[in-house]
Amino acid sequence: MDKDLILKRLTIVEGHLKGVKKMVEQESYCMDVIHQIHAIQSSLNRISTMILNDHLNTCVISAVRGESPEDRERVLKEISDLFETISKP
Repeated sequence: MDKDLILKRLTIVEGHLKGVKKMVEQESYCMDVIHQIHAIQSSLNRISTMILNDHLNTCVISAVRGESPEDRERVLKEISDLFETISKP
C-alpha cells in the first residue's frame, strides 16, 4: 500500500471537509455545498478502492494460497460482509 499517497489524499479530503463546514457556516449556496460534498465522497471512494486493492493483493492472496482453511474462510467472509455493508441503501 502506498501509505504516503493515501495519507496525502486523506489530508486533502480533510481540507475540503473543513471548507464545506465553513461554507455551511457562511450559508453558502446549497448546490455549491452539495457539489463539494460529492467531491469529498468521490475522493473517499477512490481512497477506499486503493486500500481494498492492496488488501486483495496482499492479505487475501496470502490467505487463499495458505494452508489454513480458517484464514481462507475469514478473508472471504470479510469481503462478502464488506459488499453487503456497502450495498445497503
